[in-house]
Amino acid sequence: MSAVFVTTAYGGPEHQQLTTREAPTPQAGEIAIEVRAAGVNPADWKRREGAFGTRGALPLALGLEASGVVTAVGEGVVGFTVGEAVLGAPARGLGAFAEHTVLKAGESVAAPDGVSFADAAALPIAGTTAYDLVHHRPLEAGATVVVLGAGGGVGRMVLQLARLRGLRTIGVASESKRALIEVEGARFVPSDAEVQQQVRELAPDGADLLIDLVGGPALRALSPVAEGPGAIVSAADADTAAEFGGTGRRRGEGTLAKLVALVREGQVDPHVVRTYPLVEAAQALVEVETGHAGGKIVLLP
Repeated sequence: MSAVFVTTAYGGPEHQQLTTREAPTPQAGEIAIEVRAAGVNPADWKRREGAFGTRGALPLALGLEASGVVTAVGEGVVGFTVGEAVLGAPARGLGAFAEHTVLKAGESVAAPDGVSFADAAALPIAGTTAYDLVHHRPLEAGATVVVLGAGGGVGRMVLQLARLRGLRTIGVASESKRALIEVEGARFVPSDAEVQQQVRELAPDGADLLIDLVGGPALRALSPVAEGPGAIVSAADADTAAEFGGTGRRRGEGTLAKLVALVREGQVDPHVVRTYPLVEAAQALVEVETGHAGGKIVLLP
């Protein structure tokens, strides 16, 4: 039997539990892995609460990104071998918060030498989200990018990727995240009642791209600084972004492989700030839900 962290009902954390199942076997187009690390994301507790729908079968295995070692290869899969280190997204809702799971082969890549399992597990969801947001539209070097929610795991990778493109960045977050944002080369603006005015002072001509990782009232308050249609992209609230001419995240082709190359070269750091054992998955989710982590939280089964 193999441990897995699930929710038995949609709603609050009281429905979460660590249970066991048979180690899943891969179907066609899949690879089975022994999980070595799993990234924890806001989408995990939002799935538990039913924010993305409540029609999924229960119990619902949690976790959307993992790294590990291949234990079996499904029919039709090429390019992966048993014993190889990989990272990717779980298949069929089997979850990443587990000792064993199955990945979609088409959404997985080999883990490069020199990159830890913990860092690798932060890339399939959080890392690719950051990459796609920064590459949402063509921008010239020196263009201004405002990042709402810049102090978290995705936000810090957004700032790094924007810097690699030669973009000027302004990071909006709580005062406690100031140092984390400034170390990435961004100008810091606190997320308070004067946020729009303070961003305007730093970017009087407006933002060429507003990247939103918060949504709701915070996005509404800051949306006027975005210049022109299509200048807002949100990973948190596509509906509100659309009200102001923006969109949700658009997934790029080959994003994971491109991002892994940058991490291998040392140009992007996922900033894993804390790890938890699988038996403490509930505590890890609490830390992510409060939004105070200042980087990536990872489980180490």
